[in-house]
Amino acid sequence: MRRLGQELGVDPMSLYRHVGSKDALLDAMSDAVVAQIEPVTDAGSWQASARATMLAARAAMLEHPWTVELRSSRAAPTPAELRHLDTLLGILRDGGFSVALTHHAIHVLGSRVLGFSQDLYDDGGDTPPHEAEAMARALAGSHPRLAELAVAVTHTGALGGCDDDAEFVFAIDLVLDGLERRRALEAARRPGG
Repeated sequence: MRRLGQELGVDPMSLYRHVGSKDALLDAMSDAVVAQIEPVTDAGSWQASARATMLAARAAMLEHPWTVELRSSRAAPTPAELRHLDTLLGILRDGGFSVALTHHAIHVLGSRVLGFSQDLYDDGGDTPPHEAEAMARALAGSHPRLAELAVAVTHTGALGGCDDDAEFVFAIDLVLDGLERRRALEAARRPGG
């Protein structure tokens, strides 16, 4: 609050007239970022609409990367997050999903709904290529498949970082394709389906 007060040229204590606490300010800031997400509900199919909406969320989160960490530390969703989630639920329900399958879909999509992925490891890829190649050779004896994968599929050289945007899109498409198969199967099992 002190730093914000300095940035705004006001006494930090006067900020508390507008927000109750630092946490309230952080919630309002992240809510403002999520509110920037433009939902796409008319892309021609539920898959295209869900994909476009999640890619719009990703663009907002990439523009404000601090939001991802902040949101993961919060217990309750903000009003904008609830609107965003409701939009995605509507895309699924309007696309023919039952309530039960919609529930499963939201769990499967997880953090991708808000435009990010929770990866297990940071693969930032800032290892120099000659060091990365030496690491891959060292791994080859004890972990041959890991070494093979590290050399073959990285986007910036051996053991380098992955293209997070490409991996995000691949994961969305894979999940949406699988959900479409489930939706079609569920619809076929309904009486008169």
